[in-house]
Amino acid sequence: MIYAAGVDVGSTQTKAIIINDRLEIVGRSLIDTGANVTRAAERTFAEAVLSAGLERGDVAYVVGTGYGRYKVTFGDAQITEISCHARGASLLFPKTRTVIDMGGQDAKGIHVGEDGDVKDFVMNDKCAAGTGRFLANAAEAVGLSLDEIGELSLQAKIPVRLTTVCTVFVESDIMSYLAQGKKIEDILGGVHSAIAARTISLVRRVGIEEEVTFTGGVSRNIGMVRALEEKLGMKLNVSPDAHFVGALGASIFALERAIKGAGDRQQAAGVGSGTTA
Repeated sequence: MIYAAGVDVGSTQTKAIIINDRLEIVGRSLIDTGANVTRAAERTFAEAVLSAGLERGDVAYVVGTGYGRYKVTFGDAQITEISCHARGASLLFPKTRTVIDMGGQDAKGIHVGEDGDVKDFVMNDKCAAGTGRFLANAAEAVGLSLDEIGELSLQAKIPVRLTTVCTVFVESDIMSYLAQGKKIEDILGGVHSAIAARTISLVRRVGIEEEVTFTGGVSRNIGMVRALEEKLGMKLNVSPDAHFVGALGASIFALERAIKGAGDRQQAAGVGSGTTA
């Protein structure tokens, strides 16, 4: 059995996935990234190895991905998160043609080919509007946790219209609505609707084709899932492992390289012993 790992170092959380050569997930870990990115990568990998019931040396190849991929100092290679999300989404949903990835600091739209390869992509990396940080600021403004706001937004009857989707000014916008006596659920409904509209506008630049798969930490927010589906007019693929898709894609790349390396070593051994194919 060959084992390979993907470590996705995100701005907010770091994830690790270990798969075997049957493409089965055998271990995983998710922790807060914190200030020490290198330590976060090492710790989440160690936890994933432990959860798989393996020894560190059992993992043949490790690929780092995410914004902190070069901090995966023990890794064998680094691959962009765009490629990894495309591959991971395609494994979970083979008919995926569009990926919407929303993380803590950026949002991406990815056009995916039949083999899980990236045909085109666009990302919102200069502004945190439409990201996990925007939602975190909105949650803080209404005095709720990030985990609470998605469900509550679904109760909106008359969603407000935000005057801005700027992360810097969203708090003052929300405070203004609270002062007007607007209900929290209507404010949150407006927040999710505004982010969804901005995200769809971004993704349309690479084209939106069915099936659409939603990945990244924000995909766990049911309010954001519903808001995107309403704007798109279609259901989204959302896996229970949506938060791990980048790490999963990295582990697939790692497995391919591990298998190729094993094959190359066997061939070299055969040549060295004087055998012929």
